[in-house]
Amino acid sequence: MQGPEDAGGAHLVLYDGVCGLCNRLLQFLLVHDHRAVFAFAALQSSIGETMVERFDGNPHDVNSFYVFANYKTAGTVAFTRSRAALFVAHELGWPWRVLCAAGVLPTLALDLIYDFIARNRYRVFGRSETCLVPAAHMRNRFVE
Repeated sequence: MQGPEDAGGAHLVLYDGVCGLCNRLLQFLLVHDHRAVFAFAALQSSIGETMVERFDGNPHDVNSFYVFANYKTAGTVAFTRSRAALFVAHELGWPWRVLCAAGVLPTLALDLIYDFIARNRYRVFGRSETCLVPAAHMRNRFVE
C-alpha cells in the first residue's frame, strides 16, 4: 500500500479519530516531529484498515496504537501498543528518546500499562464526534 507521493513521513501513525488522547498525541507529534518522519491517518480510514489487516490485526479494535515503519516500502515493519509508543519516542529524538529506557522491560509488562490507559482514555480524555482538521501547511503529512 502506497501513500500519496507528496505525503510527508517515512512512518505511518494511525490514530483513533474520535479519541481525545489520540488527538492530543497527534497534535504533540505535529509540533515535536521536527524531521517530519511521521505521516498520519485515522485508524478508521481505508488506509488505516488496510494496513492493520495487512499485518493480521483487527481494524475495528480502536484500543490499539499502530505505527508502520517505512510504510511506503516492501520492508514495512508494524509496531503496536507499547512498542509503537517506544518507536515514536525513539524517532522524535532528544529528549523524548529517554523514554526508550522503558524498553528494557518485558513487552507484556509495558502492554499491561498501555492497556490500562487505553481502557480509560475516553473516560479521562473524552471523545470527539469529528476528526482533527490539520492546518493547511500540515495537510501533506496526512494520508487520505
